[in-house]
Amino acid sequence: MTKIERTGLTRRALLSRSVAAGALCVTGAGFIAAPNAAWAVEVTVITEHQMATLLQMARDIYPHDKVGDQFYAVAVKGYDAEDKKALVDEGIAALDAAAQGAGHANYVSMGWEENRVKILQGMEDSGFFQTVRGGLVTGLYNQKDVWPIFGYQGESFSQGGYIDRGFDDIDWL
Repeated sequence: MTKIERTGLTRRALLSRSVAAGALCVTGAGFIAAPNAAWAVEVTVITEHQMATLLQMARDIYPHDKVGDQFYAVAVKGYDAEDKKALVDEGIAALDAAAQGAGHANYVSMGWEENRVKILQGMEDSGFFQTVRGGLVTGLYNQKDVWPIFGYQGESFSQGGYIDRGFDDIDWL
């Protein structure tokens, strides 16, 4: 008996792509939605590709498996501004050029985090990298919704300090 090999789209892939295409038609350009979650980010000054690259870059600089993309999107949304456009244009072009030099279509299409990190290490002295990295420190970690993921209960001065609030109850130390 001969094994039959199927090629082409599966039903699941066809439905998934149809829904994504329909969502793009409804929302229009300049809108990035998560394929597996309930969040989206709209861009007005930079391109969708640039926002997707910033999201991936943020994940590669500060990787946290338990932190959802929506928090990274909030952290990099500030780069969708006229005063940041030139910096983003130049920085994303440099990332994509480095990825193309490594045989990939662009930075986002690189499958392995290790390869993307090598590209970031090669440009870590650039103003673009330093600006994004520095902005992520506050943009990502100052979000109160992220704090519980890390076990941080927030400031405690107003509640009498940490000593009286179980400062040693962190189970991951």
